[in-house]
Amino acid sequence: MITKELIIDKATALFMQYGVKTITIDRIVKELRTSKRTIYSHFEDKVSLLEACLDVYNAKVQAENEEVIRSADNVIEAMGHLHQKIVRRSHQVNPNFFSDIIHYYPGLLNESYKRNGNYAHEQLIYLASEGIRDGIFEEDLDVEVVGKTVLKLLKLLKDNELFPVAEFSKERLTFGIMVPYLRGLCTAKGIELVDIQKELFAVQI
Repeated sequence: MITKELIIDKATALFMQYGVKTITIDRIVKELRTSKRTIYSHFEDKVSLLEACLDVYNAKVQAENEEVIRSADNVIEAMGHLHQKIVRRSHQVNPNFFSDIIHYYPGLLNESYKRNGNYAHEQLIYLASEGIRDGIFEEDLDVEVVGKTVLKLLKLLKDNELFPVAEFSKERLTFGIMVPYLRGLCTAKGIELVDIQKELFAVQI
């Protein structure tokens, strides 16, 4: 039986593998061996299907992040594991997936992110607050500023035009951007944890 969930799963996989522009409703129908009528019984058009795919993807990422945060012994370990997941996801998804959405469906990414509660920012705020409480981050840290800055730095790591992949490995960028910034937020206790656990930020793909 072709369910709404199965359509979302297949469409998401195709979008992420090939990009959004090249994947049509016809292609999704062919892959599922179903009919357009079945697709349109659940979704008004490609845009509404894409919105559903983004919402499911964001919910999955949010849940994965929350599990990482729950299972970590401290905020530095949590941030290291979160960084690993972010870098690995960037290698598993065709860059055209996000660039196509930004170009052809402006605002759709941000709308989905907002519907899911701006979870990445909220999770970073939580980690910053916990780090202050545990004496890992400086107590006068502005958690809102830090949360927004870290998100921008993570986007910077994925900017292949500024940092061509052939010249700048993810490990080089991590230790040139993220780790120095993280150390700058830390107390002596935090810096010690960063130095002990810095291998967590050396993502091997």
